[in-house]
Amino acid sequence: MSRNEPKLLIPQLKSFYDFVEPLSWLLIRLTVGLMLLPHGIPKATVGIAATAAATFGKRGMDPSEPLALVIILLETLGGVCVALGLLTRFFAAAIAIEMAVISWVYFPKYGWTAPGYEYAMMWGLIMLAIALRGGGPWSLDRKLGKEL
Repeated sequence: MSRNEPKLLIPQLKSFYDFVEPLSWLLIRLTVGLMLLPHGIPKATVGIAATAAATFGKRGMDPSEPLALVIILLETLGGVCVALGLLTRFFAAAIAIEMAVISWVYFPKYGWTAPGYEYAMMWGLIMLAIALRGGGPWSLDRKLGKEL
């Protein structure tokens, strides 16, 4: 074992660890991608105008409808694409930017006292990691041989 590899908890299971290591990135990508859907689908269901009024209009952010459309696309199509590993870096980077903005808006509040930044910040940092690394070995990007 090289010095750069982590020490195995149970060295006798090295072949198992080697087999499941690529699956760990798939698990992370599936989790963060699919966890966006419960946020995006309700926005898509009520529509762009209602989402714009509820999220951006009441904060005085204009133009609110184009922003709402971008958010709906990122949290639905983007979430599915990250989960599948399709155009992974593009969507993960865009979602990381969205989460950075949300974190900035809610900073320094904490989730147990008011809508807070910590959940969006965690999500954004994971998406940033995915954007930097790509979809991994179990992604459609890799299967198609095209990664941004």
